[in-house]
Amino acid sequence: MDPIDMRVNDLLPDASRTIAAHMLATAEQTLERAMALDPSHVMTRMTLANVLNGLGDIAEAIGLYRDVLRDHPSHARAWYSLVNLKTVKLDDAEVQHIRQLLDRPNLSADDRVWLGYALAKSLEDQNDLAASFHALQAASAIKRRLTSWDIEGEQLRVDSLIKAFSAPLPPVVDPNLGSEVIFIACLPRSGSTLTEHILASHSQVEGANEIPDLSAVLRGESGRRHQALAEWAPLATAEDWHRLGCEYLKRTAHWRKDKPRFTDKNLGNWSLIGPVLAMLPGALVVNTRRDPLETCFACYRQLFGDGAAFSYDFESIAHYYAGYDRISRFWQQRFPGRCHDHVYEDMLADPAGKIRELLEFCRLPFEPACLEFHKTARAVRSTASAAQVRQPLQSNTARGARYGALLDPLRDLLRQLGLSGQCSPNA
Repeated sequence: MDPIDMRVNDLLPDASRTIAAHMLATAEQTLERAMALDPSHVMTRMTLANVLNGLGDIAEAIGLYRDVLRDHPSHARAWYSLVNLKTVKLDDAEVQHIRQLLDRPNLSADDRVWLGYALAKSLEDQNDLAASFHALQAASAIKRRLTSWDIEGEQLRVDSLIKAFSAPLPPVVDPNLGSEVIFIACLPRSGSTLTEHILASHSQVEGANEIPDLSAVLRGESGRRHQALAEWAPLATAEDWHRLGCEYLKRTAHWRKDKPRFTDKNLGNWSLIGPVLAMLPGALVVNTRRDPLETCFACYRQLFGDGAAFSYDFESIAHYYAGYDRISRFWQQRFPGRCHDHVYEDMLADPAGKIRELLEFCRLPFEPACLEFHKTARAVRSTASAAQVRQPLQSNTARGARYGALLDPLRDLLRQLGLSGQCSPNA
């Protein structure tokens, strides 16, 4: 047996290994290429560390990142990856080393971004919040210049979806179609990985992570019709929606090999609940919500890979949250009883009660393992949350009050957009 496959068997003795197998297959391809192109095996160690983080072997992942940094102390991505585990605090000498790297005039823009986010997190760990915020501002400003985001275009997209699904849907062909699926709708950094991990701790539920099948099905139909989703959705018949639902269930059948139900946590789900419930009338939707200020600032603090170009300035983040909030409220009104708001702060205040409420909505019998979700062994694709969901609930995750007036520009934007939440320094 391959050593990496043996590691999966050790880490996931009782859990489905579907996600792990996919992660490892992808990793092995990268490792083969890395070993051929990279004699020092930096890419190899980085890739393996990322996989082990996802599988829950945080200590070994830390060791591999530190191995890279011992051999290559200026490796910007290794510094960021180590800090991004969110369980490692750098010492004063390491923080000073990152500062010195950032002072190099010939540093690439990408490396300046990696190191800037690593420095911001490390300074926050030291409670030097003003310096942390300024480091974050500098890094995010560079990242913003490297990406593009259209606030007005996103507003028009949300408007068009609300308009497209305002009219009654045709009568469904099979009201139970999709009862196997629990869709998690969310913004990044809103507690969605935690919500999925709680559900995946149940004996009847497989946590599929951020799978792309829903968007692939809808994109395929848009291609077939040569129309955008908002244009063809009002014209779709009951048979069209049923066909698309069956296609989705066929694409995702492997998630039901070991357990009868599964979660779909794609970060784009929040805007697609209309087509979800038209295609799959038996499906349920859990909308994971977090305080607007906390969600927006958490997105701003996180350096994402792809698909989050909105997250690098306060104005874009605030408007993106406003679009999410507006359409989420619309889905609640449009599909009463089929969408459940699972609020992060409420769960922190009453974990047992809110987890029971979540399970009841999902039509799952209570199981104690869901209260001890941090003990569940499964692969988690979210690099930013993989280590966090393997810890008991943390009650000190809010940052609005800690950063105080530094976040006033964001608070003002949220107020202007009519969004409530922790919008004062003393909230």
